[in-house]
Amino acid sequence: MEEPEPPSETGRIEAFSDGVIAIIITIMVLGLKPPEHATLGELARLWPVFLAYGLSFLQVGVYWVNHHRLLDRATLSTNGLRWANMLWLFTVSLIPFGTAWWGEHPADPIPAAAYMVTLLLPALVYPWLEAEALCNSAVDDTSAQHRIQQRKIAVSVSLYVSAIPLAFVSSAISIACSVLVSMMWILPGGRIDRWFAGGR
Repeated sequence: MEEPEPPSETGRIEAFSDGVIAIIITIMVLGLKPPEHATLGELARLWPVFLAYGLSFLQVGVYWVNHHRLLDRATLSTNGLRWANMLWLFTVSLIPFGTAWWGEHPADPIPAAAYMVTLLLPALVYPWLEAEALCNSAVDDTSAQHRIQQRKIAVSVSLYVSAIPLAFVSSAISIACSVLVSMMWILPGGRIDRWFAGGR
């Protein structure tokens, strides 16, 4: 059985993760190239690139906020937590690739599907990260809020998975799935959380 380190060690995980996420956002914004000609028409033609950046910024923001909340609840740093966090950061670091490819080819199904995959992967890894963070936590994992969180994650994964084949039907419908996921996590939680709690 691995020896846990002092609780302060979780601060190093959070600081490292913040740095990586800041770099990820920087990479995405560096992908916004100015138009070749100084006309509004040229700028308007770049709308898919700006849309891709905006959607990805929201997605990374959602992951960042929830990552902070999760590590605030963690009490110990373990080897399992560090590796789960590294894998999660690896999956988040793929988002700029999907963002750039879909932004350049917004109507094509394969880039849209690939973009959905890059959004799905962090959501798949997050439950492992959560389990490692809370395994030594004093927080009651059977609380109503925890159940709501788990249901939100399940719905998010389902929407991302559905969005991948939907990209071959309509890129717009596929992207709409990612917008729904973002709104589910960003909008004030009262009514949404009551819905996920089963109306209680």
